[in-house]
Amino acid sequence: MYGAIHVPSEKGEATRTYLLEKELLDETRKIQKLNTEKGVFLEIPVKKNVGTKIGSFSVIKPEKPLFFKKTKSLKSHLKAILSEEELALVPSGWQVLGELLIVNIPEALTHRKALIAKTLLLMYPKCTGVVQDFGIEGQFRRPKREILIGTKTETINKEQGCLFKLDVMKLMYSKGNLFEKKRMSRLGGGEVVVDMFAGIGYFSIPMAVHARPQKIYSIELNPESFAYLQENIRLNRVEDIIVPLKGDCAKVTPKGLADRVIMGYVGSTHNYLEAALKAFKKSGGVLHYHETVPEKLAKRRPAARIKKTAKALGKKVEILECRRIKKYSPGVLHVVVDAWIFE
Repeated sequence: MYGAIHVPSEKGEATRTYLLEKELLDETRKIQKLNTEKGVFLEIPVKKNVGTKIGSFSVIKPEKPLFFKKTKSLKSHLKAILSEEELALVPSGWQVLGELLIVNIPEALTHRKALIAKTLLLMYPKCTGVVQDFGIEGQFRRPKREILIGTKTETINKEQGCLFKLDVMKLMYSKGNLFEKKRMSRLGGGEVVVDMFAGIGYFSIPMAVHARPQKIYSIELNPESFAYLQENIRLNRVEDIIVPLKGDCAKVTPKGLADRVIMGYVGSTHNYLEAALKAFKKSGGVLHYHETVPEKLAKRRPAARIKKTAKALGKKVEILECRRIKKYSPGVLHVVVDAWIFE
């Protein structure tokens, strides 16, 4: 049975983003606008077998589901050319960043990579180049990539009404965590914010554009990311809000001025908790702490690490929420903990 939820129009975008992040949105069907006696609602399609409720919304059967016109898949385009064995290996997903396509082509199809790249450009006529992705390497998680078509590797990606300029041969761009990015863009109004591990401005830029904090101190160590952070601050015209700081978060994080601290990096994030907690004003503030953690430890370890660091610094902690962002790898979750830090 096809399902949907009815959401007040003002909550539509936040709900759509949440469903997309949780992989519950049925992207084969259209969102419909409903004018009712109780106001304007959006009927948002959800995938089959999601249950009878999603949060506070009941899943109902839509009267007239509207479907998007199906477009030919990459496999369909290549069906007459490739063998069945080759078709089984054709990638089903790729990333579109501005005018560029990023795709991971299996090694067994290396001899077909030029054909696959040309076919993708036929499917995305607004794009000008295709890049093969081989993963990441090194301290700064630099991508290993090969240009298949085109010469330009610098592009501008638009997300949440913000512009993010980057070179795809030098930097990764995660289009995931959509709900968390959207949520953060609504927080921090009028506050002083410290964004540790700011990258090219993934959290800082949307927060500055939409929430308008008093000031955001955005810290980044990677020189290439830092250069694009500065460029994106100018592109989005938020020079009056964001102060870019180049360096190691353990050394350059400001002390005693923050109402809110974002730790949006996963890996060794806990090693920087001391610097993060020292950034808060004496009156306290909210910490957004990201961590990758084994699923069985997700409810305990991140919060315990925050409490341990706070105790050592003579500070107190109130855990506000612990949320799962996504599955990072088999048995490992990416979670974020919101905590109130005070003295």
